[in-house]
Amino acid sequence: MQTKARLRKKLAKAGVDGILITDLINVRYLTGFTGSSGYAVITDRDALFITDFRYKEQARIEVRGYKIIIENSERSGEIKKYCDRYGIRTLGFEDHNINYSFYKKLVKRKIRLKQLTKMIEQLRITKSRQEMVHISTSVKRAESAFRKLLPIIRAGTTEKKLALKLESLLKSAGCKMLPFEVIVASGPTSALPHAQPTDRKLRGGDLVVIDWGGECEGYSSDMTRTVLLKGRSLTKQKEIYYNVLEAQKRAIHKVKPGVKTADIDRAARSYIDKAGYDESFGHGTGHGVGLAVHEKPVVSWRSTEIVKENMVFTVEPGIYLPGFGGVRIEDMVVVKKGGADVITSLPKKLKIIER
Repeated sequence: MQTKARLRKKLAKAGVDGILITDLINVRYLTGFTGSSGYAVITDRDALFITDFRYKEQARIEVRGYKIIIENSERSGEIKKYCDRYGIRTLGFEDHNINYSFYKKLVKRKIRLKQLTKMIEQLRITKSRQEMVHISTSVKRAESAFRKLLPIIRAGTTEKKLALKLESLLKSAGCKMLPFEVIVASGPTSALPHAQPTDRKLRGGDLVVIDWGGECEGYSSDMTRTVLLKGRSLTKQKEIYYNVLEAQKRAIHKVKPGVKTADIDRAARSYIDKAGYDESFGHGTGHGVGLAVHEKPVVSWRSTEIVKENMVFTVEPGIYLPGFGGVRIEDMVVVKKGGADVITSLPKKLKIIER
């Protein structure tokens, strides 16, 4: 079923005559528009895309299946005009993306409003064949860049130098943008799940966590690998690495349609807990990836979501020991009838850097 038809079914169930879509990621998902100013109004029969003069030509090229309107007056008044013209008695709006000031303007126009929570995000939660092509290309670009980075990782180089090089390699691989800032964290700083690269020089015995992603046509990928620099005593580093790897394997094995995402999280978390690291894994086991690098579903102990076929999400358990270091291994999976299809392909056997 086409995306607009799926949305219109949801509008009817929600008891609204139309929806105002202002979140730019959702606007892109529905219309194809990649600019920074625009919104859409969709009813049971009509579909409007509204932008300003700067994007007139871009909208003509990118947007299909929508009446394109160039905004030329105050926005709340424009929206009131569309409500009257297209018979919208109750207008749904994205409650996460309308500020209170603009909401008051719409109310002052005597527009009957109804807040809708994550309606478009629920459509985005499963991926189409074309979306999977973009995501797969994003993965390939990210993996190609990482393979070229590996020979550069050595004792004496800095986290910042490696991060900057990986960013450059990603862009050379075809990524027009980076879905997030590259993380390179070594030694004690690898115990920080979202560490920022520093001027710290890599040393023998360091665990080095590298978290990065690629991009294709706005679609992201997200992956993490942890490598180890050769040193005198590596027993503890290897122990936590292979505990994380086993936890990830168990979580991936749990993935199939109908399973609760919380059960996937539990499969990884219970293994890490039993290994004696119950206070060393504090974040969720994964998250959806698509036009946003963090989107639905959420794979955590707090989640009540159910796994569906064609969902795409990460599986990324970790162990973080303050003052010592950390390990995270992150792959992306797409849900198929028979279980998880892992779409990231970089090796997961612990890589020990000899240089």
